[in-house]
Amino acid sequence: MGHSKAFHPTCDKEDLEIVQLNPSQAIEIIMDTYGDEIKRLVFTYLKNSADTDDVTQEVFVTIYQKLNTFQGKSSLRSWIYSIAINKSKDYLRSWNSRNKRLREKLAQSSHTITKEEITPEDRTLQKDNSNELFTKVMDLPVKYREVIILFYFKELSTKEISQALKMNDATVRTRLNRGREKLKECLSPKRGGESHG
Repeated sequence: MGHSKAFHPTCDKEDLEIVQLNPSQAIEIIMDTYGDEIKRLVFTYLKNSADTDDVTQEVFVTIYQKLNTFQGKSSLRSWIYSIAINKSKDYLRSWNSRNKRLREKLAQSSHTITKEEITPEDRTLQKDNSNELFTKVMDLPVKYREVIILFYFKELSTKEISQALKMNDATVRTRLNRGREKLKECLSPKRGGESHG
């Protein structure tokens, strides 16, 4: 799918043409082009495969409903990322109220998952997750995690990130720098030889 949209901070003609198709066709193209990307992005916020599926579905329903509002002020990719990020954050906010129930559910199911129940998507996410650096990134506070992932893993420019997160460029750069510093601290060997029990 040779889409090299990562480096286009503003809308191009192709973006508008996709959106101007009838909504069913447009959402099909968008899901084919960005489906996996969005799922992985949502996972970086939720860190949970089942919730990731639900929220990803919600993201595409919202994109479908809002297609007529896309005016090309940013790239289609930034616009889609913006919706995915907002849905993920909304979910995390509402998650606090369900936290206890979810914990109980996870405690019951975490040890009962068999190999057959692991989906190909889960495997892909686990592959990413097994990478030490990615795991450390996932441990960062959300405000640093999101900019690091968007910049390094999704290859968005700082301008695209500022559009997707609706914050100014300077804030994005500051968070990128702080996030990098925090990562360096996490990755440098700790003094006093802590053991991981």
